[in-house]
Amino acid sequence: MNAVLAQDAGAAASPILNISIFLVFVVGTLAIVFYVNSRHAKKTAADFYTAGGGFSGTQNGFAIAGDYLSAASFLGIAGAIAINGYDGFLYSVGFLVAWLVALLLVAELLRNTGRFTMGDVLAFRMRQRPVRAAAATSTLAVSFFYLLAQMAGAGALVSLLLGVSGAFAQGAVIAVVGVVMIAYVLIGGMRGTTWVQMIKAVLLIAGTLVMTIWALALFGFNFSALLGAAVEANPEDGAGLLSPGLQYGATTLSKIDFISLGLALVLGTAGLPHVLMRFYTVPTAKEARKSVEWAIWLIGLFYLFTLVIGYAAGALVGPQTILEAPGRVNSAAPLLAFELGGPILLGVIAAVAFATILAVVAGLTITASASFAHDVYINVIKRGNVEDTEATQVKVARRTAMVIGVVAILGGILARNQNVAFLVALAFAVAASANLPTILYSLFWKRFNTTGALFSIYGGLSVTLLLIVFSPVVSGRGPDAPTPSIFPNADFMLFPLSNPGLVSIPASFLLGAIGTYVGQKRHDGSKYAEMEVRSLTGVGIAKASAH
Repeated sequence: MNAVLAQDAGAAASPILNISIFLVFVVGTLAIVFYVNSRHAKKTAADFYTAGGGFSGTQNGFAIAGDYLSAASFLGIAGAIAINGYDGFLYSVGFLVAWLVALLLVAELLRNTGRFTMGDVLAFRMRQRPVRAAAATSTLAVSFFYLLAQMAGAGALVSLLLGVSGAFAQGAVIAVVGVVMIAYVLIGGMRGTTWVQMIKAVLLIAGTLVMTIWALALFGFNFSALLGAAVEANPEDGAGLLSPGLQYGATTLSKIDFISLGLALVLGTAGLPHVLMRFYTVPTAKEARKSVEWAIWLIGLFYLFTLVIGYAAGALVGPQTILEAPGRVNSAAPLLAFELGGPILLGVIAAVAFATILAVVAGLTITASASFAHDVYINVIKRGNVEDTEATQVKVARRTAMVIGVVAILGGILARNQNVAFLVALAFAVAASANLPTILYSLFWKRFNTTGALFSIYGGLSVTLLLIVFSPVVSGRGPDAPTPSIFPNADFMLFPLSNPGLVSIPASFLLGAIGTYVGQKRHDGSKYAEMEVRSLTGVGIAKASAH
C-alpha cells in the first residue's frame, strides 16, 4: 500500500454516508432508550443508578462487554498491534487476564456488600463522610482519564472520515459525542445505558468478526501468511512485529516500563468504578458471577479478532500510512475497513466505533454522577438529612452528568492525538492504585480502619497523578514522536516511566497499612464480622445501610 491511502480513505469515504450511518445508530438507540424508559415509570435512585437490579447475568455480561470494550480496545489496540506487533497484543492480554482478578476477588463480594457505588462498600465499617468523599474523588479521577480516551478516539475517527485534521473539526465532533452521551444518561439512566451497551457489544463483535474473516480470506485463511505479509510491509521493523521489544525496546528502563503497564492492566479492572457498578444491576451475587463469566468469553473472543485485524492493518495498509493518517495509530482499524470494503464498510465500522465510544462514555458518566450524588451530596454534604432522598439523588445526578460531559469534552480536545489504549492504561493505573488496595483491605483485613482507607485512596491517587504529570505522557516527547506527549513542546519530565503502576500500586498498599497502624487503633470487630458474612453469603443484603 502507498502512503496516500489515508487521504484516499478520507476523500473516497462519503461524509454524508458516514454521518447517515452514525445518525441511524444514534436515533435508533435513543428510540430504544425512550421506549425502555417509558416502560418503567418509577424513577427511583435505584432505577436510575442500577436499573433496580433487574438484568439477568447473561444480559449484564453483554452489557459489561459493551462497557469494557471501549475505543481503546477497538481503535487503540488494533493500531498498537499494527505498529508494534507482539507488544501491542500485550494490551489485549492484560485487559483480558484482569477479569480473572475481578471474578475471583471482587465481583460476588461487592454485589453482596454494596448497593449503588464503591463508596457503599468502603464505608460499610468506616466513618461514612470522609470515606465516601474519598471514594467519590477516586471515582471521578478514574472516570476522567477513561473519558479522555474515548473522546480522543472520537476525534481520531472524525479526522479520518471527514478528511480533516484541524483542532476545531475534531473538537466539534468531540462536543457532539459529549452531548449525545449526556442525552443517554438523562433520558434512560442505567437501564437505558445498559441496553445501549448490549446492542453495542453485539455490533462491535459482529463487525470485528466480519473484518477478521474478510482479512483472513485474502490470505487463504492462513494466519502465518498474514503475519509474513505484515513483516514484509514493514521493512524497518518487520522482524520485531513477532517478538517482544519493538514498542518498549530492549533497554532495562523499557522493560521496567512494560512491567509497570502490565501490573496496571491486570489489577486495574477490579478497581474500575464503572465496572464495579455493573455488579449492582443484577438481582443476586450468583448472577453477578455469571455476568463476569459471560463477559470473559465475549471479551476474549473480541481480543482474538483484534489480533487478526491489527496484523492485517499492518500488512494491507502499512505502518507508515497509519502513522501519517489523521488520528495516527488510532486510524488503523478504519483504514483496514476502507481497504477491505471501501467507503461502505468504512462507514459501518466507523459507526460501530462511534457506538463504542457513546456506550462507554454513557456508562462512565452515570457512574461518576451517581458517585457524586449518592456519596458526596446525600451522605457527605447533607449527612443523609434530605426530605425526599430518592428524587434529590436523581436530580443531583442528572446535573452532575451535564457538568461531567462538559469537562470530558474539554479534556478530550487536549488529548485527541494520544493513543487511546495508552490513555485507558493510565485510567487502569489510577484505579489499581487508589481503589483496589482499599477494596481488598476493606473486604479481607479486620484491623483496617478509616485512617488506612483515607491514606490508601488519597495517597495512591496523589502518587499516581503526580507521577503521570511528570511522565513522558504529559511532556518530553516532541510532536514528531510516534506517540507525542499531551504538551509536545514542553519538557518538565522527571519520572521516566510512561505508566506509574509499578510505583503507585505498591505505594497505595503501603500507605493503607501505615495509615491503619498510625491512625485510630480501635476497630469495630462486629461490623467486620457482619461484612464478612454478608460478602460471602449475601445474608442481610436487603438491609444495606446505604441511603
